[in-house]
Amino acid sequence: MFQYILQRLLQGIVVLIGVSLVVFFLVHLTGDPAAMLLPLNTPEEDVILFRNKMGFDRPLPVQYGLFISRALQGDFGFSYRHRTAAMPLVLDRLPATLKLTAIAFGFALVFAVPTGVLAALRRNTFLDSVARTLTLLGQAVPGFWLAIMLILVFAVRLRWFPVSGTGGWKSMVLPGITVGSFMMATIARLLRSSLLEVLGENYIRTAHAKGLKRSHVLIGHAMQNAAIPVVTVIGLQITFLIGGSIIAEAIFAYPGIGRLAFQAIATRDIPVIQAYVALVATITVLINLIVDVTYTWLDPRVRL
Repeated sequence: MFQYILQRLLQGIVVLIGVSLVVFFLVHLTGDPAAMLLPLNTPEEDVILFRNKMGFDRPLPVQYGLFISRALQGDFGFSYRHRTAAMPLVLDRLPATLKLTAIAFGFALVFAVPTGVLAALRRNTFLDSVARTLTLLGQAVPGFWLAIMLILVFAVRLRWFPVSGTGGWKSMVLPGITVGSFMMATIARLLRSSLLEVLGENYIRTAHAKGLKRSHVLIGHAMQNAAIPVVTVIGLQITFLIGGSIIAEAIFAYPGIGRLAFQAIATRDIPVIQAYVALVATITVLINLIVDVTYTWLDPRVRL
């Protein structure tokens, strides 16, 4: 068990090193990073001074070493727009995004699990057809279009929820649905197909032949094995919720890291973009590690 976790942890470190290379070369995509970061009408003398101050005139391996040493201390430079340190700025917005992610995750599970189970138990019925149609729409509808439609119907016309902001639980409903709709549809469809496969196994028929209650067979035998691929998708989808909240946060003016990243991209605030990418990558690696550990509880054969 310990060796398995250590192996996954080492793989995560390799991934973070690769991400650090991507983040580092963000400022070198256009050739001269000083020319990209400074305004177009900056005098040549100021460009040279800025290049020397930031170390852009040094060899790339030396620059990367300095970048890594600073990044390990949480130093990604200062935001050009907010005039403050980039990583603390991103971390200040992180709780808001985690709150939105938790609400979207809860919405997805509350609707996905019953939908997937009922669709599997009522296969090829009207209920199954409705469930498959809804989940297909949930995966096909673009997030920005869904957000706009929710605003027009429930905020503008019906006035049930506010259009934007963080003024209470009502302000979290529409962004939560927008962010969690794709995850809900994905989990429901995968749970249905996985559960149908498990319900056709011989040990399930043996359990029914022994006279066990249908609920006991479903929860105690079928669901645990059907949950293995679902756990994989949930782990991946959580990271997508954090990264994919950019559109929802921008449309609903929600003060999370997604909106901050959107503004940073629009204003070429490279230090904030670097800090955002590094933070999301670290969270992704940690979530994947938790998913791998969960595997060993659902299926001990994974340890091999």
